[in-house]
Amino acid sequence: MPAGYETVDIAGGTLLPGFIDAHTHIRSLSSAKRALESGVTTLRSASTPNYQDVTIRELVKSGVLAGPYMVAAGVFVTPNLGESVLADPRLGALMGGVNSEEELRTLVRINADRGVDVIKTRGTERAGLPHTDPRKQTYTQAQLSAIVDEAARHNIPVMAHAHGDEGGYAAVAAGVRSIEHGTYLSDRTLNLMKKNGTFLVPTFSTVVDLTEPGGDYDNPVLFIRGQHMLPALEWTVKRAYEMGVKIATGADTGYGPESVTRVGMEIANFVRLGMTPMDAIRSATSVGAELLQITDRTGTVTVGKEADLIAVPDNPLEDIRAVQDVVLVISNGVIVLNRLPFQKE
Repeated sequence: MPAGYETVDIAGGTLLPGFIDAHTHIRSLSSAKRALESGVTTLRSASTPNYQDVTIRELVKSGVLAGPYMVAAGVFVTPNLGESVLADPRLGALMGGVNSEEELRTLVRINADRGVDVIKTRGTERAGLPHTDPRKQTYTQAQLSAIVDEAARHNIPVMAHAHGDEGGYAAVAAGVRSIEHGTYLSDRTLNLMKKNGTFLVPTFSTVVDLTEPGGDYDNPVLFIRGQHMLPALEWTVKRAYEMGVKIATGADTGYGPESVTRVGMEIANFVRLGMTPMDAIRSATSVGAELLQITDRTGTVTVGKEADLIAVPDNPLEDIRAVQDVVLVISNGVIVLNRLPFQKE
């Protein structure tokens, strides 16, 4: 063994690739640390208000942070930017809204200039705000096509928030790479996703969070909303899996101090919804890497790839809940968490 290497005995546990969270809103160092210690070694941002995701990515690439590696989205391409206009002086021109083709293309260009890896936009309203209806369509297919076209000019893929079917179908038809959430998608939309190779990131555990006290959401309107969203999303995930739509894990959390949602929970929920344990684990590893277009770097335990590795104490193929007990995290060859061995030597 070369000099300087440390040997870690995982004590009969299971070694896995580091998890990939394909939908997160991390914007602080403390949140990035919480994600990493949960076993997530790669993240895809689903937007941050001030390009914090771009900075986190650069800090990891330079070695200042051990991880997780960030695929950055920058500012959300959404009709009303709100306080995000403060992220870049050029966004001031969009304070009146982001709706026309030129406005949409301008925001994509500013994001590209700031160095993002992916564009985040929306087909429908949010679920996590009590005064919005997640089924309501926001951008039309023509508007979404302009976003996708401008992003393609910069070789950047597009991810689209969509709970409702109309907005979801418009986004898929426009050529987005992934649909985020997908609560009320129909067979028609799922069939088009299968045909186009569009990924689904259902963020199922976040909708579970709507129906339970505490966590990222704790609101009576959202609690009631979650009662009809959860069975609808259960159907979508089951149907998408049955049809062969590629499904990746996303926790849809900022990993803040009140958050209880993790990728390990999403994997376990996928098994409960009918996935095999191996397919559920792949959704958080190799499928996630395919979605993020980084299969050459991570997603599998393979010679030549980055040493993004985790260990759990039991066999998740026998009990999938083992993935929720990560005891070792190695990010790009750096040990960032080690709770082994359990016994004193």
